[in-house]
Amino acid sequence: MSFRHLLSVVFVWSVVAMTGGAGIGRAAEPVDVATKAKELFRRDNLVAWCIVPFDAKQRGPEERAVMLEKLGFKHFAYDWRGEHVPTFEQEWDALAKHGVALDAFWSLPPGFPKSLESFTQRGLKPSFWVMASAPGELDQAAKVKHAADSLRKTAEAAAKAGCSVAIYNHGGWGGEPENMVAVCEEVNLPNVGIVYNQHHGHDHLPRFKEALAKMLPHLTFLNLNGMTAGGDKKGQKIMVLGQGDLDVELAKVICESGYTGPIGILNHTGNDAEARLLDNLEGLDWIVGELTGKPIPKPTPRTK
Repeated sequence: MSFRHLLSVVFVWSVVAMTGGAGIGRAAEPVDVATKAKELFRRDNLVAWCIVPFDAKQRGPEERAVMLEKLGFKHFAYDWRGEHVPTFEQEWDALAKHGVALDAFWSLPPGFPKSLESFTQRGLKPSFWVMASAPGELDQAAKVKHAADSLRKTAEAAAKAGCSVAIYNHGGWGGEPENMVAVCEEVNLPNVGIVYNQHHGHDHLPRFKEALAKMLPHLTFLNLNGMTAGGDKKGQKIMVLGQGDLDVELAKVICESGYTGPIGILNHTGNDAEARLLDNLEGLDWIVGELTGKPIPKPTPRTK
């Protein structure tokens, strides 16, 4: 079973669980957090994210694929800048050579329809991560319709290539969980979902559990970050996993939510991407230890 097919299966079961599929009036079965943590945060469910433009060593496609394989990543979300466009094809070749799947692609590549043809020829079906937006002068209903209309054409084109689209929270109106859900429901296409990034969600911390529950029927990727209250306002927007004072609590909420999809592990710093990814992997291991009752010494990060 492919990773994407597996994701679609568990997504359906998540929706069943959220809508009371166990029977009307019956209380939901309690979640075994320890078991869920080991399953959800296992290595082959992790997606490396925010790597390409955020690497002190400025690795090329082959070096990057070697690094991902070395760290045990099987999945990769590709972030790029203009200088990386000429090496797209080399990137896909290197990933395939080292057994790393291209699961997501930040924004839309230049010449989107032609790029879709290239992906189709290679059998690649990434999720395209895009932002939702609308003019500020519109009322809420009009904003939702505007954002949905803008997204629909992209989603329809992606669907023809077997690809999906996920709304990416990047602040502003289009980054609010409730608005992303509303846009998904307005578009009403099966290949449109949400990718949620904790590092862009500091303002959502007081209502994270409720926001996660609302997003869950549409949530296809969840990207972790070390989190502390107000971190984005005190120079701690991007933190190593396990170093935030809310990390264990938030991971527990995620485990209890019913989410079963991929988990993103990011660099998004000017550090050596390998060192930062390793810091986050070790931090995640520490969090899992806390959730499973098998604590390990808290690691000391290599990177700031």
